[in-house]
Amino acid sequence: MDGRLLEILVCPLCKGPLLHRAARHELICSPCRLAFPVRDGIPVMLEEEARRLDDAEEV
Repeated sequence: MDGRLLEILVCPLCKGPLLHRAARHELICSPCRLAFPVRDGIPVMLEEEARRLDDAEEV
């Protein structure tokens, strides 16, 4: 994923920064505990497409 794109992308809910988990093809929002999928190199920044992180899952 392009580093410049990661610099400007924020969580659509809280507007916070996102962490890129390349191995899982996800962008993680720590405060919201959501993982947004990256499909074919394109981030899907829709709340209904995000998965909730488990309480035990590290961010």
